Amino acid sequence: MSGLAILRAKVARPRLANWRAFRFRSFCGTHLRPFSQSMVSDAAEPPGEVAPPPGRKILEVFREEFEVGSRTITLETGKIARFANGSVVIGMEQTKVLSTVASAKSGDGLRDFLPLTVDYQEKQFAQGVIPTTFMRREGAPKERELLCGRLIDRPIRPLFPPGFYHEVQVMVSVLSSDGKQDPDVMAANATSAALMLSDIPWNGPIGVVRLGRIDGQLVFNPTMDELSLSDLNLVYACTRDKTLMIDVQAREITERDLEAALKLAHPEAVKYIEPQITLAKRAGKGKKEYKLSLMTEKTLEKISSLTEAPIETVFTDPTYGKFERGEALDKIAQDAKLVLEEQGDEESLKFLPKAVDTVRKKVVRRRIIEKGLRVDGRRLDEVRPLHCEAGTYPILHGSSLFSRGDTQVLCTVTLGAPGDAQRLDSIVGPPTKRFMLHYSFPPFSINEIGKRGGLNRREVGHGTLAEKALLAVLPPEGDFPYTVRVNSEVMASDGSTSMASVCGGSMALMDAGIPLRVHVAGVSVGLVTDMDSLTGEITDYRILTDILGLEDHLGDMDFKIAGTRRGISAIQLDIKPAGIPLGIICESLDHARKARLQILDRMEDEISTPRTQDDTNAPRLATMKLSSYSLRRLLGPQGSQKKKIEEETGARFAFSDGTLTIVAKDQTVMEKAQDKIDSLVGREIEVGGIYRGVIGSIKEYGAFVELRGGQQGLLHISELSHEQAILRTSNTCIDASSSRVSRVSDMVSVGEELSLMCIGQDVRGNIKLSLKATMSPPGSEDKTAPAQAPAKQEISVWASVGVVSDELAGDGSEKKNKLPEEGDAAAAAAAAEYSVPSIVIRSAAECDSSEETTSGEGIPLATEKNSRSPRAARSKNSKAPSEEASKIRNIIRSTLPPSVKTQKRSLGGGEEAGGKSRGGAKPLKLGDRVTAKVYQVRAHGLVLDLGGGVKGMYKFEENGRRDFETGDELRLRCSSFSSKGIPVMSFLDDD
Repeated sequence: MSGLAILRAKVARPRLANWRAFRFRSFCGTHLRPFSQSMVSDAAEPPGEVAPPPGRKILEVFREEFEVGSRTITLETGKIARFANGSVVIGMEQTKVLSTVASAKSGDGLRDFLPLTVDYQEKQFAQGVIPTTFMRREGAPKERELLCGRLIDRPIRPLFPPGFYHEVQVMVSVLSSDGKQDPDVMAANATSAALMLSDIPWNGPIGVVRLGRIDGQLVFNPTMDELSLSDLNLVYACTRDKTLMIDVQAREITERDLEAALKLAHPEAVKYIEPQITLAKRAGKGKKEYKLSLMTEKTLEKISSLTEAPIETVFTDPTYGKFERGEALDKIAQDAKLVLEEQGDEESLKFLPKAVDTVRKKVVRRRIIEKGLRVDGRRLDEVRPLHCEAGTYPILHGSSLFSRGDTQVLCTVTLGAPGDAQRLDSIVGPPTKRFMLHYSFPPFSINEIGKRGGLNRREVGHGTLAEKALLAVLPPEGDFPYTVRVNSEVMASDGSTSMASVCGGSMALMDAGIPLRVHVAGVSVGLVTDMDSLTGEITDYRILTDILGLEDHLGDMDFKIAGTRRGISAIQLDIKPAGIPLGIICESLDHARKARLQILDRMEDEISTPRTQDDTNAPRLATMKLSSYSLRRLLGPQGSQKKKIEEETGARFAFSDGTLTIVAKDQTVMEKAQDKIDSLVGREIEVGGIYRGVIGSIKEYGAFVELRGGQQGLLHISELSHEQAILRTSNTCIDASSSRVSRVSDMVSVGEELSLMCIGQDVRGNIKLSLKATMSPPGSEDKTAPAQAPAKQEISVWASVGVVSDELAGDGSEKKNKLPEEGDAAAAAAAAEYSVPSIVIRSAAECDSSEETTSGEGIPLATEKNSRSPRAARSKNSKAPSEEASKIRNIIRSTLPPSVKTQKRSLGGGEEAGGKSRGGAKPLKLGDRVTAKVYQVRAHGLVLDLGGGVKGMYKFEENGRRDFETGDELRLRCSSFSSKGIPVMSFLDDD
């Protein structure tokens, strides 16, 4: 029935009988025609209502609707792109994809291959976004677009008839996207339907389905959110009874589970086929007669008689290498060409290259099927000799060299900050990618010349396959937030370079210290079949393990399988015939597993665990937790401070959620960057952390330490040394083991730089520091690490690239003050109970303001009023010591010399200007002359013992004397006092 008759019949129907009321799934119509009053649209109103005005056009649309899994799929044609040879819009919820096909009017008579081009494009309007490029236009194809184009190309290419060499172009555009569905599988099915509607000869249709697995349950056509939870991403393409293409990304799925998934995917993919056939019957074009470039049997026999014997001789000699074999085969073709030119056989000369290739294919396949002999003399299941080398270039973050036979790949690893992740502009999926594997196939790897261009479809496809294989064993992003780039450079190619990239990449990652759970290896499996020429059914076949480049070219299948000992992580199947039974595919999985285990054994012999070396030349990564205030100080106005530090040090900074990541090329650069940061913002002081500080001032109870970034802490006298068990009484600190007067200045001096541990903070947030916590306790055999200081935080990631965190593990508890061990047990117990409590840490300014000072320019003197006993340091509300403790305290005090009990701080001990002895309590003044001893020799000066426990300092003069030794006696004059009251001495004019 014509379209006009159908429309006229609709006018007479009552509204209840309209086709919409019965929800018919398909209707006919192939043309766009002007509207007339004798015609009405599908939505015709009942008689009596006003008809649409003249001149309106109607679009006759053909539509098929069906279900796959739990999703409703629609195929629609006739509304959009009507001039294309075939066009289909496929829809799933709010995601719509248009696929169009077109072919050249005539073929190139000199061409002997199918010039099929598939262009897939995702424009930003599909998700309601304006491109962020300068021109606000989409640019060159992105990696994802190239990958989706390959996904469409691989299953449709084998179904074009032999000899069809007309140029065919497939263009796919995403019209709208809700972000829930990945359009790639939809695009492949739409392309199949468009080819069915066109007049291009094609032996379709095909069905393509995606399968995921969540919590052990298989899900068909999963959404993007479901895929993020899935441990399997399987794309399966097939005809009614044969497999065409498999693409898998998995997390170590077993071969048995994968077989089960493939067997379930096949009947679900077939559901796409029947609607395409129905749509083609209703709206498709008749297949056009295209000229096929087929050589006659006579031509093939003639060329075969000239070349088959010498070709077989070459293939039976396993001593030939790749290029020697190629040169010998080329010579055979040239000899045949000379014979045909002498005979003047133009027809045979036209098909000579194709015929010679057919003869090669025939000879190789016959030897494999009948005799089980391969070109290089290997057994069918034998892997070529392996060479593995890790750490090829130590200066790099990670490197490896992997060779399988003549195939050789160099892999390198580069580590980066989280901000170095690749930004993705895809309409679906994550916005960034932190792990990248870039595959490069230079022309020299096959001894050819060529020009290097932009993104290459083959290179992008091979690199993505290796990338998916390694992703399965990387640590999760929460534990492993850094960016990794693997470069795979093919040095020599003779088959399966993508699988060699998997092996080399796995070793390079371990060489870089990245904690892969296990190694990943890959191998390519081939297939040679013997088919019935009439039915096309396979009558015999052989599976080949680790195929050569020649076996890939002359065989029927390239089945790339990568995984660990536990299971498969990535698969890519490409075939040349029009489908392979699924049973043969599943059988190939076992062959690949045996070869994979053999390769893993060899890789583990070379490197089995991530490196942990600490090479000073190796690149470094470090992270620091900073407050919002510190981050703002580090950035500066519009990032000016950050840029300045990066230029001065050569390091790079990245910020994420309050975490600063530093990337440096070596340890020297890292230290420079950390020093710059410390001096600008300091460190976030945490209990258990070790920090550098400079002694700013000294008091009788401890020293105030200036930390980086303007922070200040107190180093209490009880935290100076393990050797001294200190009790504080009135104004002096007593060594209970020797009854010797001990002062803070005996241990440290103003301006001295120390490494100190933070042991706590008081209620006001003031910082308590300890020197003894960084030292080994007396009697400790381990001299390399402090007994009390906790170890650095255990690094679970990037162990070989430097300090990852400045945080130190530990309970942060305050260290107890040691008490005298001499005396009876009761005394020791009581003394332990009377241990010095925590004091309230005050700033140096507060302490200075609370102390009394002497008149004149002398050093401040401590008074009985200012001195604090341990009891006075306690809170007013604290309970008094027990009666037994008081008795013990009195016993200890009774053993002290009277001079110690009553002595005030004495600052004399030298000689006055007149040479007379100075009084014990008289302060030192400007111009006083003394005889002092060298107490310590520092890098920039001397620490002097002025007598009576008083210390002074002398700063080396330029070109002055520096050959001092501890104990030397010097005649000095007090020339000034430091801001902290320390005497600054100089030599007498007569010295």
